[in-house]
Amino acid sequence: MKRSLIQGGLLFSEKGRLEADILIEGEKISKILPRPYQDDSLPSNYDAINATGKWIFPGVIDDQVHFREPGLTQKGTLLSESRAAVAGGITSFMEMPNTKPPAISQDLLAQKYAKAAEGLPANYSFYMGTSNDNLSEILKTNLDEVCGLKIFMGSSTGNMLVDKKDTLEAIFKEFPGIIALHCEDEQRIRERTAEFKHKFGENAPMHIHPEVRDTEACFRSSSLAVEMAAKFGTRIHILHISTAKETQLFEAAPLEKKRITSEACLHHLWFTDAEYHSRGAFIKWNPAVKSFEDRAAIREALIKDKIDVVATDHAPHTLSEKKQGYFECPSGGPMVQHNLVAMLEMSLDGWISPEKIVQKMCHNPARLFGVVDRGFLEPGYFADLVLIEPESTWQVTRRNLLYHCGWSPLEGQWFRHRIAGTWVNGTMVYDGEQLTNHLPGKRLHFSGNRR
Repeated sequence: MKRSLIQGGLLFSEKGRLEADILIEGEKISKILPRPYQDDSLPSNYDAINATGKWIFPGVIDDQVHFREPGLTQKGTLLSESRAAVAGGITSFMEMPNTKPPAISQDLLAQKYAKAAEGLPANYSFYMGTSNDNLSEILKTNLDEVCGLKIFMGSSTGNMLVDKKDTLEAIFKEFPGIIALHCEDEQRIRERTAEFKHKFGENAPMHIHPEVRDTEACFRSSSLAVEMAAKFGTRIHILHISTAKETQLFEAAPLEKKRITSEACLHHLWFTDAEYHSRGAFIKWNPAVKSFEDRAAIREALIKDKIDVVATDHAPHTLSEKKQGYFECPSGGPMVQHNLVAMLEMSLDGWISPEKIVQKMCHNPARLFGVVDRGFLEPGYFADLVLIEPESTWQVTRRNLLYHCGWSPLEGQWFRHRIAGTWVNGTMVYDGEQLTNHLPGKRLHFSGNRR
């Protein structure tokens, strides 16, 4: 059995900061050894890894990515985007069903799992998708093997809108697991789109996006979802909160006491609408990046535990697509390679601590979805680890991007933390400079993710 000892690092665990070494045996953490300790507690043979001066986090679990395979591989593939993910410290991901074809049957969902099983550097799960008429397929979902169900209550990339009230109520009433929701009111968006098309024609500026997909569109849909979940006792997880008003829907409480949870994404924590003029389509997401006040409220809700998880909504498009006019340009952008370092950069601004980052990006996703034996630095858990080098300044450039699409909304940004290594299931997949080409990723398993 292969053994590795990561020595000299500062661990960020559920218990706080700890000066300790980590013994990995095979795929799992065997021992956490607070320093100093007796060498006779170690096996006779192991590979020593020097982590002096570095931080060690559990591997990040990203509960919302769009890796574009099958059918949209000009934007990204499971392999290309998971390689970028592990270089960013993400060791497990949950991928959305709006591929081509969309994963709205058990056969199509199984095909995605079969493709991933051919080999990825990261662990994986795929959401089952919904349409207005696939309830019978939805109810066949194996919740031990699938992270949850995804509903688009507002249209976005992939045209998987579920807008029939009877369908929504049936799903909320009958589906026994977690329902992840894209919440924007479709009627409101259509009305606002028509207004701005009339005003600008085909030459609409990009900065109208938060006015087209405005606060009212988000709140109408999110509040409806919360109301329906309360009515039927549904476990829902509202994705990518983008407005101050929506944060009022959520309780400031420990995660284990909640049935209604929510997520913030990096772009809503980092950007504001002031940057549409300089970054344009590169920060066009659905829901839209909104005001400074909205960003401040989302940050506060995250700290106060109203919002439970930080994710990416990683959604690459080609550069040629992003150069189209406002009404043709697709929404979304690549983020997995930079999510953790960007959150750590914001920790230097003082509004969030590294410990809170670990809670929101590692511990809480594992707890919320019931991910088996991942998300924590504990003996018996899979050795999904991230080595971080603080005070190591570097710049995002097109040359160091791993995204298949070849661009990032963060190009030019300087960061003061660097990912110095990533392990998945006990195997190093990124050494801080380059990928190792190992593909140890496994299908995620779940427990306790039911009503």
